Amino acid sequence: QVEMVASGGGSVQAGGSLRLSCVATHPWFSSTCAGWSRQVPGREREGVATIDSRGVTDYADSVKGRITISRDNAKNMLYLQINDLKPEDTAMYYCGTGGDAPFPYCAIAAVQTLGPWGQGTQVTVSS
Repeated sequence: QVEMVASGGGSVQAGGSLRLSCVATHPWFSSTCAGWSRQVPGREREGVATIDSRGVTDYADSVKGRITISRDNAKNMLYLQINDLKPEDTAMYYCGTGGDAPFPYCAIAAVQTLGPWGQGTQVTVSS
């Protein structure tokens, strides 16, 4: 059973930084496409970043330059570093994993194929 549990969210002021973490419970995590998405109540889920098993990354245009996705396959961990946080970054953030497709198939355009998204972590940014 695939389970992804995110943590590290919090309430921060605009301009601050957060590092979100996600632990994957399945042993084949290292060979998969993984990613982060975020969602605000009443709005559609938005893909934020993806990373394939080789470490090739892709980012949504709205966060490029401020966000870095990374993974530690030895620890079954996925990370999201968010810098220069803005109020519009406020959302519940989720991590997910999918098949073993490499970039460009593991990319923001395909983020909806990842899942299940599991337990999210709330990020709230105040101005």
